[in-house]
Amino acid sequence: MDKPTPKKQRRGALSRRRFVNSVAVGATEAAILTVPGRAGAQLSPPPPSDAESVAIVLSVNGRDHVLRVEPRWTLLQTLRDHLGLTGTKPGCERGECGACTVLIDGVARYSCLTLAVEAAGSQITTIEGLMQGEELGPVQQSFVEEDAFQCGYCTPGQIMNVEGLLRRTPAPTMDQIREGVSGNLCRCGAYANIFRAVERASELRKAGR
Repeated sequence: MDKPTPKKQRRGALSRRRFVNSVAVGATEAAILTVPGRAGAQLSPPPPSDAESVAIVLSVNGRDHVLRVEPRWTLLQTLRDHLGLTGTKPGCERGECGACTVLIDGVARYSCLTLAVEAAGSQITTIEGLMQGEELGPVQQSFVEEDAFQCGYCTPGQIMNVEGLLRRTPAPTMDQIREGVSGNLCRCGAYANIFRAVERASELRKAGR
């Protein structure tokens, strides 16, 4: 008996050959869009053209940086992507979590809500700027001593907020501490230890640490 001939493939149906070819093309395109040696890392966007950028000077941790930035760039983006200061963390990026907190002229600010051009001419301090040479600053040291973190992602923003609090209120009460850190979220719930760390940091600062 003759073998039955296969039915003619429907128009538009995806054959095995077409499927394999499409996967190969997609993989090639994905490889082109990644940085060699860094699997999955996307290429950085090209630098802005002179027509769409402005020149600014950012003073960060006591050092001046001359940059060309787009007016829409946030301070958070500029610190991380263009100055390599990755201690400042992106979180919600809409001013709700506080992970991106830095000091601007000594006052705690959300860098995700601050444009880079706004910060030009001010003194900016990031978590890296609290180091005293190779030693931790008093707030950083107090967070270590009091185990005031778990996953640690929010910790840089917490520390910067506490630094700002202690600069304006060197010896805060517990009520002032609770209110002072309320703008920074800790999803791990380490608040009790954070409160103790603030008290310890106040003591270290008084002792000249």
